[in-house]
Amino acid sequence: MTNRNFRVIENEWIVLKDGTRLAARIWMPEPAPGGVPAVLEFLPYRKRNSTAPRDESTYPVFAAAGIAGVRVDIRGCGESDGVIDGEYTVRELADAVEVIEWIAAQDWSNGNVGMMGISWGGFNALQVAALKPPALKAVISLSSTVDRYNDDIHYKNGAHLSAQLSWAATMNAFQSRPPDPDLVGERWRDMWLERLEGEPFFMEEWLSHQRRDDFWRHGSICEDFDGFSIPALVIAGWADGYRNTPLKAVAGMPEMAWGLIGPWIHKYPHFADPKPRADFHAEAISWWRHWLCGEDNKAENTPRLRAYILDGPRPGRRRETDPGYWVAMDRWDVRDTLILGLDASGRLARCDSSHAEGNALLHSPQDTGTAAGEFFTRKADSDMAGDQRVDDAGSLTFDSAVLAEECIILGQPLIKLSLSSDAALANLAVRLVDVHPDGVATRVSYGVLNLAHRNGNSEPQPLKPGETVEIALALDACGYRFAPGHRLRLSLSNAYWPTILPPPCDATLTIDLAKLQLQLPLLGAHRRIEIPQPSNTDPLPRHEVLTAGSSGRSVERDVQNGVTRYRVHEDTGLSRHPGNGLCMRETRQEVWSIAPDNPLSLNAEIRWTCSAEREGWRTQSRCTTLLSCTATEWVISERTEALEDGQKLFERERGARIPRDHM
Repeated sequence: MTNRNFRVIENEWIVLKDGTRLAARIWMPEPAPGGVPAVLEFLPYRKRNSTAPRDESTYPVFAAAGIAGVRVDIRGCGESDGVIDGEYTVRELADAVEVIEWIAAQDWSNGNVGMMGISWGGFNALQVAALKPPALKAVISLSSTVDRYNDDIHYKNGAHLSAQLSWAATMNAFQSRPPDPDLVGERWRDMWLERLEGEPFFMEEWLSHQRRDDFWRHGSICEDFDGFSIPALVIAGWADGYRNTPLKAVAGMPEMAWGLIGPWIHKYPHFADPKPRADFHAEAISWWRHWLCGEDNKAENTPRLRAYILDGPRPGRRRETDPGYWVAMDRWDVRDTLILGLDASGRLARCDSSHAEGNALLHSPQDTGTAAGEFFTRKADSDMAGDQRVDDAGSLTFDSAVLAEECIILGQPLIKLSLSSDAALANLAVRLVDVHPDGVATRVSYGVLNLAHRNGNSEPQPLKPGETVEIALALDACGYRFAPGHRLRLSLSNAYWPTILPPPCDATLTIDLAKLQLQLPLLGAHRRIEIPQPSNTDPLPRHEVLTAGSSGRSVERDVQNGVTRYRVHEDTGLSRHPGNGLCMRETRQEVWSIAPDNPLSLNAEIRWTCSAEREGWRTQSRCTTLLSCTATEWVISERTEALEDGQKLFERERGARIPRDHM
């Protein structure tokens, strides 16, 4: 690996064809004959503060290896001109294509560009690659999706994810922050007001598309896997909600995709928990040097799939390291499955044994699900799923006998059921659980289904009360070893709050025990490997902490008034960037509430406060987002205030009542 000198261009204006200026921060290697390649990361998050620590951990390493890093805030974000118009829009992707063209045309460029990102940046990296801009030669996509409807924060098999409201509130708060006068000068206030007045009502737009229509098909590269022609390294973590994408990408694009799945939360692998971590920098540099420089380093011979097999991690307040081991496969498919049903005693067992008979009723309290953790996890603590015995109390559970031999799986488990409902609309949640010898229960995988979407997400079909229907539900991907002495548990509930929001009916399901079947994808042909870990165990640069942050989660069961509240508290603390002097603080308070016997009692309130300041300049925005429901409508509202030096500069309130579309 080379070790070149480089310089940092704190801000470069990239002017688009319509005159819009996008703000870029560039890590530029010293010149080389023929130019240098570049890697673009294109985000709505502020490069001056929000992503600065992780940018400053990675792009200097790339630049020292002769690869320019170009970190660009999308239109209407950070110091870039204009107003954002939504999530992964046609305009956003077209802007990215223009930026790629701009990079390739610079006199320092060798004409080859890569695109990289996690979450939003991982999404648009794949989506831009699907557009095939000529200079884009390879991408690395982390914690992303190939299916925007079923594998993002909005909906999951037709079930309404609470993360959709959380993310709408987050984007509203993020977009309420001003540009930095240090870069844009006296225009900053006018730019800020333009954004505040013009930013979209994200939740209204997303709730207006409750089924999988063209809105969600746009940007879902699974719509045309065959047309995807750019090499993609797709990375995910088992502790994150975005865990299915590597397997789906490798299966759908066997010649264009390589997958890597570790034990991680929603972070880059070189600083993610739980450990073991991966040396992402070395991995990425090898990838870029091959595809952007033509270096014959055999990066294309990387195994198609590398995955960490979890070996019985225990839920806890903090998971520093998850036990397990790495496996590699040169091709990915599932050839062998273990098929389990219920034996005559109601126990999970191989289907060659006698079968259970009769039915079981399933009627979960509406507050079943408080041990689920977050959809996408930022910390390896209470963000992650807890001891499943809490949720098993409101579920139908079926255990295997104590295992005499290990059972190792990799892939998506499948549950098949025959059931009926006494209501036209109902949800189903299924969890695969590892029960340790002492009874502690670790969630291995889960899946949720709006039963009106049992035959697809485009044309929901309400249930006919009393009519039996056949259900097949694929759970999230997992790599897991069930050890001897442990038990497998299958847990069924028809509520999973607050992960998914309830239907309007408090339904009771009738499950045919004789037809219940669980298919486990067994680990096929593989080899054990080692994934190098980063030598630097603390790679993120430190910003000056002026006020310490804090975080917390709690569940309150108000027995007197018959309501359960789920609370989230996050405070980043006040910190100062050592280079640009910008001081930032963000706080978030979420309160979700529901009565265990009334799905229409659902309420959510999310409050954000964002502060930005430096000497002689002080701003703050306050954003509140609310959600409730009736039997026929979702009721949403948001309120935003912006303050300069403690004086109110802007105020807005808006709301909507949106018909429930089979959910």
